[in-house]
Amino acid sequence: MTRRDATPKGGNASPRILALLAGVLLAGCASGYDVVDERVPTPPPPRPYSSAESLKQFDAAPQEPYRIGAGDQVSVQVWEKPELSGLQFVGPDGALTVPLVGTVSVAGLTREDAAKAIREPLSKLYTGVSVTLRVEQYQANRVTVVGKVKTPGVYRFENAPSLLEAIAKAGGLAGGATGEALQLNNLTHCAVIRGRDRVAWIDLSSLIDGRDVSLNLRLKPEDTVLVPEDADLPVYVLGQVTKPGPIRWTRGLSFVDALAQAGGTGRDASPSSIYLVRPREGRRYIISMGDILGPEKGTNVALERGDIIYVPTNFLADVGYLLEKLNIWSWVFIGTSVRTSNK
Repeated sequence: MTRRDATPKGGNASPRILALLAGVLLAGCASGYDVVDERVPTPPPPRPYSSAESLKQFDAAPQEPYRIGAGDQVSVQVWEKPELSGLQFVGPDGALTVPLVGTVSVAGLTREDAAKAIREPLSKLYTGVSVTLRVEQYQANRVTVVGKVKTPGVYRFENAPSLLEAIAKAGGLAGGATGEALQLNNLTHCAVIRGRDRVAWIDLSSLIDGRDVSLNLRLKPEDTVLVPEDADLPVYVLGQVTKPGPIRWTRGLSFVDALAQAGGTGRDASPSSIYLVRPREGRRYIISMGDILGPEKGTNVALERGDIIYVPTNFLADVGYLLEKLNIWSWVFIGTSVRTSNK
């Protein structure tokens, strides 16, 4: 029997790193972690979604008219007065400069209200003056989309966009995830961040699938849409497995799934005492493959991010290794004795 201590070919980490992780694991198992023989608890539920009532407070009035803001480029047309007409940029103070009148504040006004604000002072100089205003470039109605979308960035809209419109403007979800693929990509939540202290968490699956159209919130200027990936820590499978190393965590990843992705247990593994170390709890659990493959199959729990599975070497493998070494040294001793007796 040959003892297999080195990392098999195709492993995901170098032998030195895996040896270090295994040493840290065993040290924790010996002292820093409590041994629990009861069934491993399931992970806590995912981040909760915002209530329907709080989402209503986020939803702005649908199809709200665009309001002019700083940086917008507008075209002012005064009927039969070309000297008073032309293109202008709304200044940082939210005002335009109108010939013969001076500055006119238009920030926060609709197109019609802005035209009226310009017409009123001009009507003191001209009879029957007519003013129209058109927005040529929109700068104020900005929404930032970040996270797992194809093209994160700042986007501008003519009208208040919906949440789905903002995600579509950013190219859609990364990888084109829809339906069940959302879960595989760990895309479960979407956040609308408003101001410094208001956040609405949206059920992304229900939004994309159209199961709950009320989740398609109407956004406001300067909102930030965040599509996070819920997989910031991997799961480590170490010890007597074919491919020891880190495994990408996905929601619902089970104990058996992790072992399967690591290539299964090795020939010298001890299937009756596999360690599951959960750093978040500061505990370790002993799991038997016999319990997992039994009729109840209640031990095949979902793993948490950062969990460590360690498959130890069984006692027979250690004994076989020792006997093999003893057998080799026995032959050396016998050969040496024979050579000595022949002299």
